[in-house]
Amino acid sequence: MTETQAPPPKSPRPEPAAPAAPRSALDRFFDLSGRGTTVPREIRGGLTTFVAMAYLVVLIPLIIGDAKDVTGARLDPAQLTTMVALSAGLSTVLMGLVGNAPLAMAAGLGVTPIVVFQAAPHMTWPQAMGLVVLEGVVIVLFALTGIRQLIMDAIPLALKQAIGVGIGAFIALIGLVDAGFVGHHAAAATPVTLGVFGKLAGWPVLVFCAGLVVTLVLFVRRVPGAMLIGIVAATVFAIVVNETATIDPKSWGPVAPTLPDKIVATPDFGLLFQVDLFGGFGRAGVVTATVVLFTLVLSGFFDAMGTILGVCEEAKMTDENGRLPGLSKILTVDGFGAIIGGGVNGSANTAVVESAAGVAEGARTGLASVVTGALLTALIFLTPLAGVVPVGAAAPALVLVGALMMTHARKIDWEDLEIAVPAFLTIVLMPFTYSITVGVAAGVLAYTLLKLARGRFAEIHWLLWPLSLVFIAYFALHPIEEALGIK
Repeated sequence: MTETQAPPPKSPRPEPAAPAAPRSALDRFFDLSGRGTTVPREIRGGLTTFVAMAYLVVLIPLIIGDAKDVTGARLDPAQLTTMVALSAGLSTVLMGLVGNAPLAMAAGLGVTPIVVFQAAPHMTWPQAMGLVVLEGVVIVLFALTGIRQLIMDAIPLALKQAIGVGIGAFIALIGLVDAGFVGHHAAAATPVTLGVFGKLAGWPVLVFCAGLVVTLVLFVRRVPGAMLIGIVAATVFAIVVNETATIDPKSWGPVAPTLPDKIVATPDFGLLFQVDLFGGFGRAGVVTATVVLFTLVLSGFFDAMGTILGVCEEAKMTDENGRLPGLSKILTVDGFGAIIGGGVNGSANTAVVESAAGVAEGARTGLASVVTGALLTALIFLTPLAGVVPVGAAAPALVLVGALMMTHARKIDWEDLEIAVPAFLTIVLMPFTYSITVGVAAGVLAYTLLKLARGRFAEIHWLLWPLSLVFIAYFALHPIEEALGIK
């Protein structure tokens, strides 16, 4: 360096980075920061899911309690309500703590009719619930061995996206039917109509419409808790209407919006563990019991698969290939939910589509499920409150969630008929048949058939071949039963 040269300037010392704020134990356990959520959002989402699905605690006992088993015996509705609430609460908390997913669990509307109308006419209630426990055991074994995850990974990405869209259409239809906005009458000229005979009539429909308007306005204005506020507002309106107007309580559906005489009730655990695991095979015969078990497993397996994929995609938990990290834990918990449900005579628990309502409110982790599960469990002491929120008041949230889930249709390549047709069948058959399983089955069969017709064998995952055979057997179940002499 010469004397005329100035020494090079010293580079400024970099400022030390600000230390990251310490994460709380709750944040670390549920990875709240990693999933871009907060404790208030999770609590709000858990509350919304609870309110949207609470009607199941009343509806499922009504479905089961109205039926007789092979001996003519009925189950006590009060005991059933306690068991349904208890098993749903425990299963949902387990999903939150182990699966860390915003998925609530309860007795499924897809599986419960199988127990009531296919199992109970051939065996006693303990034996029918024993088959439910065995269904859960089979599903857990599928999950632990990785078979269930292999099947879910084998489903093409486009069909996974279609499953989410189909579930959106399905839960929107559930909301519209529950509210009386869409109806059916044997004498009507069409399978479904606007209300009754093409007309909207009755106070419950007005409550739904008012609740939908409030929910939509709040949601588009980005008011936090819009769905929960809408449900509460519609419930208050329904209570006022029910108290001041002349109205048939049955027009509200399974839950009439009446203020209870008391809030706390003593739970009745009389049905706890009243289960006969293998007695159904002796009472109904091996073939009949096996067919019922096969139907339970198939319905529980694919109903849950569709719900898990659809809701978790909406919660942005899936990767670019539609795969869900931590799926094995979620699937295992789902199987244990069926075991818990059967063990307490509450029917098979499975992930419920109403979970999407909480996701739309911001739920992203299992903390929301813990909140929902705790509230469900508390219902065993607060069963009178289960009769406050009518289904029409919760229906607006389901319609809005359906609309949000339908937006995933833009991800499907509608120009490719080999994708478009299976996706279309998956989407429309879920609401048209009131079954997630039917939609999944039709989509898989159509996808496999069209790829086969084009000679594109390499694009068909090897698991889709045996899966297609299972679905063919599912659609042909009635003639198979007739051939085997099962009535």
